[in-house]
Amino acid sequence: MQVIDLSDEKLIEIAKKATENSYSPYSKLKVGAAIVSEDGQIFTGCNIENSSYGLSMCAERVAVFNAVNNGKRNFKKIAIITSDGKGIMPCGACRQVLSEFNDDIEIITLDSNERVVKFRLSNLLPYSFKLKSG
Repeated sequence: MQVIDLSDEKLIEIAKKATENSYSPYSKLKVGAAIVSEDGQIFTGCNIENSSYGLSMCAERVAVFNAVNNGKRNFKKIAIITSDGKGIMPCGACRQVLSEFNDDIEIITLDSNERVVKFRLSNLLPYSFKLKSG
């Protein structure tokens, strides 16, 4: 966990560093994520595969669960990157988990020309599932 004022490029670098802990013997695709809480703390995650593929976990969800485990529930942005420096978008399950904590979180990654691109979760998942409270 870190607390710093950072640029999007720096957050991408932190996400890329998180790929070093990836356990991805099946896909060989190492993914890292770095999520920023409202108070500026950064939590990382990497993908963790399993021979029973359905039990694998994406880097984004690992980062969210890491943050929640440390008492954070509100997030501003998340960077997602692969170990080779390429950008990657969150899968549907990760989009749904992110929406639990911020329907409009900023998602930062790289385009095919390795330029920083940003998306809002509300544009990627406009009709997220929500249980009605009460």
